[in-house]
Amino acid sequence: MPFSMQRWQLPTYGRANLKLAEVAVPVPGPGQVLVKVQGIALNYRDLLITRDGMGMPLPLPLVPASDMSGEVVVLGPRVTSFSVGDAVINTFFSGWVDGVQPRTSVMHGVPGPGMLSEYVVLDEDSLVLAPRSLDPVEASTLTCAGLTAWFALAESASTRPGDTVVVIGTGGVALFAVQIARAQGARVIVISGSDDKLQRVKHLGAAYGINRKLTPDWAAMVREITGGRGADHVVELAGGDNFGQSLEALTQGGRISVIGILQGDELRTSVFPLLQARATVQGIGVGPRRALEDLVRAVDWQELKPVIERTYPFDQLPDALDHLERGSFGKLVVTGPGM
Repeated sequence: MPFSMQRWQLPTYGRANLKLAEVAVPVPGPGQVLVKVQGIALNYRDLLITRDGMGMPLPLPLVPASDMSGEVVVLGPRVTSFSVGDAVINTFFSGWVDGVQPRTSVMHGVPGPGMLSEYVVLDEDSLVLAPRSLDPVEASTLTCAGLTAWFALAESASTRPGDTVVVIGTGGVALFAVQIARAQGARVIVISGSDDKLQRVKHLGAAYGINRKLTPDWAAMVREITGGRGADHVVELAGGDNFGQSLEALTQGGRISVIGILQGDELRTSVFPLLQARATVQGIGVGPRRALEDLVRAVDWQELKPVIERTYPFDQLPDALDHLERGSFGKLVVTGPGM
């Protein structure tokens, strides 16, 4: 084992202040595991953290990024779930195994440990075995984006064959949602502002694509496609004024999973469509370790493949963050040093 390693850290807020530093390799304590990082999937949250810590009082320097895949290299005392050489991915939250999330649970990648590092130490219950069918780059995308889509469609709702699921956008969560809903037997409609991206989602199983720029009243088009019935479930990744369209698109008793805030941190609509639809509106905040284990089994069984637009070498993190800010079709992943 080396004595030192590379990691990206932020000594003060602002993306331009990210520094590639050399620090000591951490040592796992009781119940902890040392993992050599192989892939780090980026999320829009990582951009917000580098800007201002998302308003949280955080000690500096901080290490960004919450999603990691890697290989177990050292076991701390009393670790029983893993062996050296295991391929693993981390949970998004520490200490949330199942059921209601404990108040002591924290997010990885600030305020918990960040993953943009050559090695990371994590508690045993913050790791699960990676899917056998995915390589490390692909596996890194499950922690947040994959599990968020899974929790919305398979945990917090019962999607059935014949249901209509509307997915807003073509980012990482959205493309997982398309594949998961299709595997559940649902008809999937994707809303995007790009005809090119709408063509690409059809190869993932989407039945219809609606260009929101050409069809601003996309909810009416959803009703037309469904013969007037409306959608059973809308995976809402935009927020803002788009929420009103999502309500208009619902069938009576339908459900909206609120996940994204691309149009801001408010949901703007009249209350009347909510009452008329008798809608269920649920907030989705990723999920527990047990649900991630269930997702891993589904990925292997259904042969789901994460959509990755591009990978970046570890030393090109600033370029990857610039790409993240521009937007992508699917996920962006930074590979671990030496990968």
